[in-house]
Amino acid sequence: MQTISKKTISDVLLHNDVAVLTYTINYPYFTSTCGTDTTLAINQFYEIQSRQAEKYCREVLYAQAVKDAMYAKNNEFPFHSYEFFSDYVVTYNENCITSLYNDQYTYLGGAHGNTLRQSQTWDFQTGRQLQLTDFFSNATNLNDAIFNVIQHDISDRLKEAPASYFGDYPELIRGNFNINGFYLKHCGIVIYYQQYDIAPYASGIPEFFFPFENCKKETP
Repeated sequence: MQTISKKTISDVLLHNDVAVLTYTINYPYFTSTCGTDTTLAINQFYEIQSRQAEKYCREVLYAQAVKDAMYAKNNEFPFHSYEFFSDYVVTYNENCITSLYNDQYTYLGGAHGNTLRQSQTWDFQTGRQLQLTDFFSNATNLNDAIFNVIQHDISDRLKEAPASYFGDYPELIRGNFNINGFYLKHCGIVIYYQQYDIAPYASGIPEFFFPFENCKKETP
């Protein structure tokens, strides 16, 4: 079993005494009864990932924020401080299996920010990151089975909310499919797409639930 605590990296970066970038990066730290070495490796995975995100903030976003702040000042435009916020949600944590997703929100001073989602499902006994094919018995026809369900779900959703998906969604769900874009829940799997992949910004991150056998279908 895994016990999860939250670690945080955060800072406010200034330029000429003006806060141009704020970042907060939350990431999980695990203790587990399922394996010491595997737990150490998984913790290192999130530590490295978080430090890379911080480096991106300090070296890339900060330089861009400073440039925009100077331009705004020189042209007497209002400047909206940049923001980077990363947080995780644990969706399944039973026995030696833990599944979670991480949403990285970046605001660059425009009308709204953008969110990028990543997810992992871990077997703490082996240290292996589980794949989507581990949860489907018929891997040969996996993609066709997934796309058929997603296309049917979108068709139903469009009846209630027209224009909530792009008109060419049958092609987009195939072209933008990410085999790693899933996370585990108690009774099934959620497959998701990134913002703008198959739907307008207002639709958020589209999610589609695939229940396990003998489980009642639920809303993601």
